[in-house]
Amino acid sequence: MRLKDFSPTGLGFPGGRGSKNKPDQQGTALTHPFESAPVLAQACIPAQIAENAGVATDHVRQAPPSERWQILPATNPSGRIEEDGLLQPEQEANPPTQAGETLISVIIPTYNYAHLLPRALASVFVQMAADVELIVVDDGSTDATPEVLASHAARYPQLQILAQLNAGAAAARNHGIRAARGRYALLLDADDELLPGALACLRTLLAKHPAAGMLLGAQVSVYPDGRQRLRLPKPVPPASARELAKRYLLEKRVSISHGCSLFRRDLLLQRPYPENLRGGEDVAVFAHLLVSAPVVVTCEPLARIHKHPDSLRHQRDGEEERARAMVSEVFAGLPPECQSLRRRYQAQRYLSLFRTALLAGERSAARHYYRDAFRLSPWQALRGRHLRKALRLLAGL
Repeated sequence: MRLKDFSPTGLGFPGGRGSKNKPDQQGTALTHPFESAPVLAQACIPAQIAENAGVATDHVRQAPPSERWQILPATNPSGRIEEDGLLQPEQEANPPTQAGETLISVIIPTYNYAHLLPRALASVFVQMAADVELIVVDDGSTDATPEVLASHAARYPQLQILAQLNAGAAAARNHGIRAARGRYALLLDADDELLPGALACLRTLLAKHPAAGMLLGAQVSVYPDGRQRLRLPKPVPPASARELAKRYLLEKRVSISHGCSLFRRDLLLQRPYPENLRGGEDVAVFAHLLVSAPVVVTCEPLARIHKHPDSLRHQRDGEEERARAMVSEVFAGLPPECQSLRRRYQAQRYLSLFRTALLAGERSAARHYYRDAFRLSPWQALRGRHLRKALRLLAGL
């Protein structure tokens, strides 16, 4: 599917040229957290995109016209808009790559995924180019992962293998990021796979948006029963750091996932994955990236994310301590203006534990979590769905 940027004119809007144009193509949008950008349009037509991603269209909801076009209202402070409608900064944050320079580092952390790793590797090998490197970090696997990697390295000399003692996904990702040479990093889980053309799509976007700190794309979620669902990224309009953090952490209006996102590697080095967390460690990194640099959003599907029983299971032991540690790590990487959101985010984490405890039939733990959430943010705890569950709990229902 061909990518195309749109300017406000030529889209068929009142006063624009080309009023006969129909909204039947995709678009990308560049958003700046701390400055305004020109008005851009995003076009996301799920059925058309799903067909290109190999997803049956009967599994995809066709969005009504009002949802297909997302207009990002903003202004251009310099009054300088290029032909593609994008604000061109006076000095590019990332100059073009030189010959022989690595642009994208694909990093795959793996632990005991010998049976799935070949699929992930194959999805990258078919897209390898001179400006792409592939790094696999074996996090102390005890299965046949070393043998699988050795056999692939014999066939693909460009594969770089790093081994470490088991320290968790965060440590494995950090290991790969430090060893990488690319300007950007794509973190791909070993049980997932890139879609054909993903790296070419990202390369095109980077050429058009060299100031981008993060690129967000669509994904195809694959469930154990064979169902596939196309998940489109949500728009990220220009906003303050506090507003962006609120949209991501509290309102869940920003979607960021490994595999279908690309990150500037220097930003990942500034804010490594917190290795003290075993689960949810990506939230702290994503929040930091979101408020640190411009974001590009595309509706192009970039990865197939496989949902299997291991990835859907939640461990309950030490969950409250993990929730507290997660809140601390998230806000340690955010600027002062975002700190006022901390109590509300912590309350949200307790409400999540409250719901999980209810589902597990642990009524005493559920009451404890609800009380803590109410203490931190009464208005959140008293919202309809939470209040209804709490009243049923108190009534013994």
